[in-house]
Amino acid sequence: MQIGDNPASARRLLLVAAAALIDAQGRVLIAQRPAHKALGGLWEFPGGKVEPGESPEVALARELREELDLIVEPDALDPFAFASHAYPDFHLLMPLYLAKKWQGELKLNADAAQAIAWVRARELRDYPMPPADAVLVERLIEREAANAHRYASSSTSQYK
Repeated sequence: MQIGDNPASARRLLLVAAAALIDAQGRVLIAQRPAHKALGGLWEFPGGKVEPGESPEVALARELREELDLIVEPDALDPFAFASHAYPDFHLLMPLYLAKKWQGELKLNADAAQAIAWVRARELRDYPMPPADAVLVERLIEREAANAHRYASSSTSQYK
């Protein structure tokens, strides 16, 4: 077999940027895809397609404004993890950014999602999500566990 003979290489590459918006209680925002869209009813991290000429950070800031009416500065997005997943018709590449600062009141755009939820990372497994998101969920759970361990270690220090 030669390079290019693999049928999977014929799939188009889709670049989508996503955010793990984290509130003051450490919860992550997820949104449920509208039933009429592909993967309808599944839960996902807010975000969207990167348009030609956009950086993932600029695209994500635009998508968060369009979908949730939130203003997030591109330089306030911290690269965290990425997913690479082959769907039947395309190959998804999705960087996930952490966002802890934003402005505005969260407003749901019905075209973008039918519901939203703030959940602890360890609870993300309770929500059906697209296959590509599995690796991102695991990374967020690891992050939450590491943060809890650091907090527990610092709060149980004994002084003599």
